[in-house]
Amino acid sequence: MKKRKICFVITSPIHYSRSKLLLKELKKHPSISLQIIVGGSAILQNYGDIVSVMKNDGFEADEKIAMVLEGGSPIAMTKTTGIGIMEFATAFDNLKPDIVVVRGDRYEVLSAAVAASYLNIAVAHIEGGDVSGTIDESVRHAITKLSHIHFATNQKSKQRIIRMGENPKYVFDFGSTDVEFAALNSYEVSEKVINYLGVGDAIDTKKPFLIVMYHPVTTEIDKNREHAKNLLEAILKVGIPTIWFWPNIDAGTDDISKAIRSFRETRKPKHIRFLKYLPAEQFLGLLKKCSCLIGNSSAGIKECSYLGIPVVNIGTRQSGRMKSSNVADSGYGVKEIIKSIEMQISHGHYKKSLIYYKSGVSKKIVEKLAGAKLYTQKKFFDQ
Repeated sequence: MKKRKICFVITSPIHYSRSKLLLKELKKHPSISLQIIVGGSAILQNYGDIVSVMKNDGFEADEKIAMVLEGGSPIAMTKTTGIGIMEFATAFDNLKPDIVVVRGDRYEVLSAAVAASYLNIAVAHIEGGDVSGTIDESVRHAITKLSHIHFATNQKSKQRIIRMGENPKYVFDFGSTDVEFAALNSYEVSEKVINYLGVGDAIDTKKPFLIVMYHPVTTEIDKNREHAKNLLEAILKVGIPTIWFWPNIDAGTDDISKAIRSFRETRKPKHIRFLKYLPAEQFLGLLKKCSCLIGNSSAGIKECSYLGIPVVNIGTRQSGRMKSSNVADSGYGVKEIIKSIEMQISHGHYKKSLIYYKSGVSKKIVEKLAGAKLYTQKKFFDQ
């Protein structure tokens, strides 16, 4: 029997880390031939050598796509999307997959969905239907309308996809692969690993510490530097040892990076270590040990909900997301951020939430990808 060729698109380090279990299931399925395309920040050395990590895990990249224009501006992000469409079109034409699998809401992923759609290739989308802030929500919904098979992470998102006119027979709520990976991971990170990487003060992970993950907000492009400065000031005043992860490559990243560099040079903080990347297992091992996650990363919404980690969610980037009780929302003011951090530290860990968790997510997705009847002509499904 001819194997179904399924092409998985990885455009950022987080895409790979959150998809490892799914990739393993795809690789070992007897009726699937797995193809992998790596592009975007996933092939940029500054954001982690994902191709080498993949090789160590037993995966090979069938195509590598150079598509990112540097600059950290809306025009660079827009042009990167255009380059991505051209490069993904060439890669898909070479590989000729039966299904292209994408996840999330990033502009690089939109490029892949557009290219596959115009080549009459079925698109499967993971994490459709979520509500969030910034341009990402519009991109997520656009990818949904270009996709043929939908894997939502929760029931509310599934219903949103159906209300968008997608056929309910092709919309599934199997849960989050991110949370599945977090639930099964038992890695214990050592402070030697943390203090070997990055710059800044050494962190004793046996004592209470914070993690900061703060990314640009593309619809607040003129405010990113100011907001980052406020957060840096708040972390300085709180005074608890902190591991701060570098921002992603969305428009506005240069403004946040400049704020961090200026802060390091002028304020010389004694209790903050700055990291650019940690492999998935190591990151989760670190996350489980932290006292609080601060910033605007979806890790605070999803993985931390299951792990019970207190979270201070700052600003609008995750606005509208379904959240568990472990998340305290905060504005951008220094005093408000400090108050929220102190409140969450005082509370301590929360009870495990199952709002994004279901068992066997990856296996269920792979079975659907292997057996679903494929189509390419989209039609609006009227209820």
